[in-house]
Amino acid sequence: MTYLIRPVRAGEWREARALRLDALRDPAAPLAFLDTYEAAAARPEAYWRERTESTAEGSGTGRQVVAVAPDGRWVGSVTALLEPRGREVLFGAVPEVDQVHLVGVYLRPGARGGGVAEKLLGAAVDWAWSLRDPVVRRARLYVHERNGRAVALYRKAAFLPSGRTLPVEGEPGVVEREYEVWRPDGCAGGEGQPGR
Repeated sequence: MTYLIRPVRAGEWREARALRLDALRDPAAPLAFLDTYEAAAARPEAYWRERTESTAEGSGTGRQVVAVAPDGRWVGSVTALLEPRGREVLFGAVPEVDQVHLVGVYLRPGARGGGVAEKLLGAAVDWAWSLRDPVVRRARLYVHERNGRAVALYRKAAFLPSGRTLPVEGEPGVVEREYEVWRPDGCAGGEGQPGR
């Protein structure tokens, strides 16, 4: 099956909400997301509208990319959040380069295994590389060390471990590992990994 990979539009908050709620019901959700179905389902419409608008096509702070089936049903999503150099970020150290943080990676089970997830990741990274102000040098994401399916996907999409980790709250000795890909035409201070 062929899926359309495209940015979310501002008015599509209902579709974005439905896909997110399905993602939070996935068996891997406790390893993949820092949210619960119950908390997300209780959030008001205004929350979902703002969340969708902040990463919709034309937004300067992020981009949510979706995979759409021929029948119009959304089957997957990833969101790239812009993290400007020198500013505090939600996870990890203050970035030394302009970067994006990929979050909310999800693909419905029926669409898995055919390369759709790699296309979603590629579209999010391509959006980041297309920015001119700021010029994004790095894309990153975190993955729970026990989420082998996600690790395999990110490696297949050319993301490599950065060596940085974050402890998982409530799981002593367990970490989330940062994976990264560097822009092909640049890297941080002459260091870094080649781009995808």
